[in-house]
Amino acid sequence: DPRCRRLLAALSQSESLPRHLIYVGTTGIYGDCRGEWLDETRPPAPQTPRARRRLAAETRLREFGRRTGCRVSLLRAPGIYAAERLPRERLLAGTPTLRPEDDVYTNHIHADDLAAACIAALRRGRANRVYIVVDSGEMRLGEYFDAVAAALGLPLPPRLSRSELAAAVSPVQLSFMSESRRIRNRRLLQELKLRLRYPHVGDTLATLPPPSVY
Repeated sequence: DPRCRRLLAALSQSESLPRHLIYVGTTGIYGDCRGEWLDETRPPAPQTPRARRRLAAETRLREFGRRTGCRVSLLRAPGIYAAERLPRERLLAGTPTLRPEDDVYTNHIHADDLAAACIAALRRGRANRVYIVVDSGEMRLGEYFDAVAAALGLPLPPRLSRSELAAAVSPVQLSFMSESRRIRNRRLLQELKLRLRYPHVGDTLATLPPPSVY
């Protein structure tokens, strides 16, 4: 990751090094887990250039922490959402998603809970320790889009087979729909002692104004 490389080069030349550094990466470094449950002990297996860059950044940060004594905490986050960060434009465009028999498991974290996790990691995060920052929900991707559409009063997205979807969406969108993971957050809750404000996507959707407002 060239940005991480430049940042660490600048920090290394500084007269005052940070005492603690929090890096927010991605759960995409685990690749496609075919719907299996996982936690921080699962070896990374990145399958996209973006995920490989994030893993490379983590490696550099670990080395920086060991070399300088800076306490580095690595947070791996899935899809970040909030009331103003929902796939509304995608739904308005009628972008399709996978049919139920081909659907993948997806994972989320509310932006406020991710911010709280960063603060918790500053207080309690251990050196060179990985923490997956994910809520306690278990959803398939199509279920997520359907729930958001219902909350916003928008049409449900079309459902296609995997082969049909490959011809209908961009390669970037397809890559997000080709990886299936279910992720445990035990370390987040027990070690960082984070109390999730939004443990499930439905908790956010329930706070939205009535669909007529949109």
